[in-house]
Amino acid sequence: MILVVGLGNPGARYVETRHNLGFMVVERAVARSAGGPFRERFAGRVAPFSLGGESLLGLLPQTFMNQSGGSVQPCAAFYKLEPGSVLVVHDELDLPFGELRLKQGGGDAGHRGLGSVTQHLGPDYVRLRVGIGRPPPEFLGDAADFVLQAFAPQERAALDEVLDRSVEAIALFASRGLSAAMNTVHQRKPR
Repeated sequence: MILVVGLGNPGARYVETRHNLGFMVVERAVARSAGGPFRERFAGRVAPFSLGGESLLGLLPQTFMNQSGGSVQPCAAFYKLEPGSVLVVHDELDLPFGELRLKQGGGDAGHRGLGSVTQHLGPDYVRLRVGIGRPPPEFLGDAADFVLQAFAPQERAALDEVLDRSVEAIALFASRGLSAAMNTVHQRKPR
């Protein structure tokens, strides 16, 4: 089994924000595969689903972003999953909007959700980094303000395609493993 964690914040205030992109991807993956339903467990919402012929479990921590590890670790421990079987999907400031990258291990680059997961699970889990880009020069605020804003209209128009490509990346990871998935995902450019 693979645990697919979408990082985000619970509550209506955060639903359409950039920082909830991880939630959006996992919700799309579960819906696309007719999985679910989501149930409350491990301080989060969990739903079984399958992609690429593999069994997966989606987890949306309800602990708020900065405490995500408190949901991820007990879930991974319950299913006796090694970090390499945990895929964390998150928004990434350091990638242009819509660009995807898979990687295993590494630092958190200031992403507090990743920092919390690393604190509880160690750094060796797999990440699907979904680009949101940096704030434009005219943005009045810092990066924390930017990630908690709704997508710009042109981003909103492209969001469905980004979510679909993210689900494809999860399916590739589940069915073919990290190296093969990286080779495919990293060659594809956003449309």
